[in-house]
Amino acid sequence: MSKIKILPEILSNKIAAGEVVERPSSVVKELVENSLDAGSTKIVIEVEKGGRSLIRVADNGTGMRRDDALLAIERYATSKIYKDADLFTIGTLGFRGEALPSIASVSKFYLTTKAEAEPAGTEIIIEGGTIKKVSDIGAPAGTMITVKQLFFNTPARRKFLKTVNTEMGHIADTVASIALGWPGVQFRLIHNNNMLKNWSAVSDHADRIVDVLGKGLHGDFHLVDMSSDHLEMVGWLSSPSIKRSTSRGVYVYVNNRWVRDRVVQHALFKGYEGRLMKGQFPVAVLFIRVPFDQVDVNVHPTKHEIRFAQQAKIHDTVAEAVARTLRMADGKQWTPASLSTIQPSSNQHRIAEAKTHFDKTEAETVSIKKDWPNNRGTPILWQTSDPDDFSPSAVQQEALWTKKRFGELRVIGQFRNTYILCESLDGLVLIDQHAAHERILFEQLKSRAATSQKAAQNRLVPEIIELGYREAKILEDMIPNLHELGLDIEPFGKNTFVIKSVPALLENKEVTPVVIEIVEKMAEIGFTPGLEKAIDECLLLMACHGAIRANQKLSDTEIQGLMNQLDQCDVPSNCPHGRPIYIRWSIRELEKSFKRIV
Repeated sequence: MSKIKILPEILSNKIAAGEVVERPSSVVKELVENSLDAGSTKIVIEVEKGGRSLIRVADNGTGMRRDDALLAIERYATSKIYKDADLFTIGTLGFRGEALPSIASVSKFYLTTKAEAEPAGTEIIIEGGTIKKVSDIGAPAGTMITVKQLFFNTPARRKFLKTVNTEMGHIADTVASIALGWPGVQFRLIHNNNMLKNWSAVSDHADRIVDVLGKGLHGDFHLVDMSSDHLEMVGWLSSPSIKRSTSRGVYVYVNNRWVRDRVVQHALFKGYEGRLMKGQFPVAVLFIRVPFDQVDVNVHPTKHEIRFAQQAKIHDTVAEAVARTLRMADGKQWTPASLSTIQPSSNQHRIAEAKTHFDKTEAETVSIKKDWPNNRGTPILWQTSDPDDFSPSAVQQEALWTKKRFGELRVIGQFRNTYILCESLDGLVLIDQHAAHERILFEQLKSRAATSQKAAQNRLVPEIIELGYREAKILEDMIPNLHELGLDIEPFGKNTFVIKSVPALLENKEVTPVVIEIVEKMAEIGFTPGLEKAIDECLLLMACHGAIRANQKLSDTEIQGLMNQLDQCDVPSNCPHGRPIYIRWSIRELEKSFKRIV
């Protein structure tokens, strides 16, 4: 008997479902993309228990006739490609015809649809891939798909689902990301009969960006608008002062498809090079258009990944456009383009002729110039922006002293208002003032947290912060822990919170960026109440925001106070991120460098 067998259709559909349907948010993505391909202007997404028990997507698109509806649930049945060449010029979001049969094979599936010209609609009920009923039904024009008990017949897959809040967070992120790219479509997201989001259709793409990303970013974006012989790009770039600890604030759309593309992301970060520290990320929304035959969207079953035919050209063009836009912002000393001032275009794919406020003139359209000067390298040891500065070779660092005696160093002065130069009995010591103060604050905060001795300052005017669904749930769970650290936050309705008091070290700081960074970091590492690593991350971020900065002039008294406090630290050699606090050259090493000795 042959060992190789052809799989039954139901089993092959389940295998396909494992590739296409990773979790409830995958179902939402596939169904919403089908609705957009059908020309819908209104899409309602209803979810119960994070998608475990119910996902329903209803739209007002073209709908389907009975015969088309029956074909739509067959594998590889699609209206979007007909011949080989079509596979390499795809202009729709969906195209393979896998989504509906894959979803139907692992759920209790209900499809109700009606084409506008048809007298009646069609209802199809499928359970675990088996058609149970096909009938006429009264229905408005459009399509409604209901998915119940996802993975009910594949318990091994179902047990890998996360908590309701986690899965709902993924769904909310998915809907927000798609909505960001389709401003002319109304999206409503409902969870357990509660309206989470209602993004009305808008003519100005910038309005949708503000609606999705939050009003806190309003007025802090620069417009990039460029075209070349191989791509067009329109987007908004945050000022370097607006930064995140993860890349979750970066949204990339290629031919209106939301994607995770490493080429474009790397190019974006390259454009910000020298403006953000390692581990910091901008907030950016980029809409890129290339000829359909110059991009392959059939790379991954979930269609999140793409491949450009000219990857190097795309990378260099995007990086140069981003860098030039940021240089324009510096050179002209413009007021960042307020999103509300950007004028809408009749073509939502290209938002041209946007206006900014710098010099009260028309914003310049970014064009690509191949003769831009290349950025010169920066010596690592000195951390200086001047490429002509002498950089001594790295030396093996050792413990500064057997006893803590920073306070006994003779302070020579500050170098570039960033490094403190000191003389010791046996050499020269350079101290990074930000790293040193960050270590001091981190250990002070950790000590107070361990002894429940919080030092909080009430806000005269409480700060209001608005977050996405997933971030809001994380912050809600973190409130007791943050309270112990002196950061008192209370819910203020749905995904909004009010910051009532802050740790004393953040008294004169803007706290919203600190909270956003804390929540994003927790989303990245996973937050469990009482988790020591999570609390340390909170303390680290608070210390970083509260510490004195580079390029900040210090008085002699402030420098001496810093040195004395550093002596009290358990780990005075490195900041909480792991960077060295000091660099030491012995007299012998200096004399060898100057050839006084051999």
